[in-house]
Amino acid sequence: MDYRGFRDLKVYQLSYKLAMQIFEKTKGFPKEEKYSLTDQIRRSSRSVVANIAEAWKKRKYAKSFISKLIDSYAEEGETEVWLDMAFDAAYLSKEKHQYFLEKYDEVSRMLHSMINQ
Repeated sequence: MDYRGFRDLKVYQLSYKLAMQIFEKTKGFPKEEKYSLTDQIRRSSRSVVANIAEAWKKRKYAKSFISKLIDSYAEEGETEVWLDMAFDAAYLSKEKHQYFLEKYDEVSRMLHSMINQ
């Protein structure tokens, strides 16, 4: 197997997959949400992934590494809020909402573990 750095991290792989699924799902959100909810949920879900990659690149410096992981952790929480709003606005089914929350809980646990290690 070729070494790919941050792309080998399970937390990166899962959060990347979720960001892409959110991108696809939000294509069906109403047009009036384009510059609000759609933009926000896409941005925060992508930021989870981007901050993981940045953290990995800064891993030589423990404080910088942890800081970027904390940023990713915060963006994960923000993404959950947008998912709740999308569900309450009836843009997400109960099943899809639950799926995303369960998967982001997994991301959250992985990030928390990395931060504490």
